[in-house]
Amino acid sequence: MSVRIDDTDRKILAELQRDASQSLDEIAARVGSSKTPVWNRIRKLKGAGVIGQQTVLLDAEALGFEATFFVLIRTSEHEADWQRKFLKALRDRPEVQEAHRLAGDIDYILKVRVKNARAYDVFYQTLISEVRVHNVTALLSMEEIKSTTMLPLNALIDG
Repeated sequence: MSVRIDDTDRKILAELQRDASQSLDEIAARVGSSKTPVWNRIRKLKGAGVIGQQTVLLDAEALGFEATFFVLIRTSEHEADWQRKFLKALRDRPEVQEAHRLAGDIDYILKVRVKNARAYDVFYQTLISEVRVHNVTALLSMEEIKSTTMLPLNALIDG
């Protein structure tokens, strides 16, 4: 990390993680500072890449996306051309909320959010028509117990 993060920065980041729509005045009051120093710190953190894209979290179930599948993918192909096609297929699919390349027996894990099992099948059929995979295992999440985008800032050490 190229930027020094102190206790005030951590407090500001925690407030932004909790609710990025807060005004500078609200953030400053919560962290015990005034508006201008808070704004300068936020600009510094953005410039250093600590603060990335700001967005809104939508309620998937309220919008009808009731099914979350974790998709485990094994492949026997590791050539650059296959990987390019695979990554493009993942990026082109809005259903894929997360994709990770793994160490171990499974090559990739995807988090796929869809309306229902039928919508997952459409996703699956499209994916395997675009790229060859050796084995796909889909696991339906029965209940989301915890989901957060917040990082454990208390684990950061000054400097």
